[in-house]
Amino acid sequence: MSAPDFIVHDAEDTVGVIVKEGIAANSKLSGWVMADDSRVEMDCIDAIPLGHKIALGDIAEGDTILKYGNDIGKAVASIAKGGHVHTQNVKTKRW
Repeated sequence: MSAPDFIVHDAEDTVGVIVKEGIAANSKLSGWVMADDSRVEMDCIDAIPLGHKIALGDIAEGDTILKYGNDIGKAVASIAKGGHVHTQNVKTKRW
């Protein structure tokens, strides 16, 4: 089994974390779900840098983003499944 391209920490997470460099748009990625030691494959629609997040499903503007089973902010724009999730489309709920 090859090393995963992204990791999902909790079964409720809406994003995974990219753990390989050089993820190109229109790639097929393999992910590891730590909560149950399962694997998932999905299409990546954007180039996503190491350490950034990938949307595990479609995320609507205003939706809460979950990572590590925790609320890390809200989507300020719609994000398609396999899209790049970062500061351009997610903001804290504090301000």
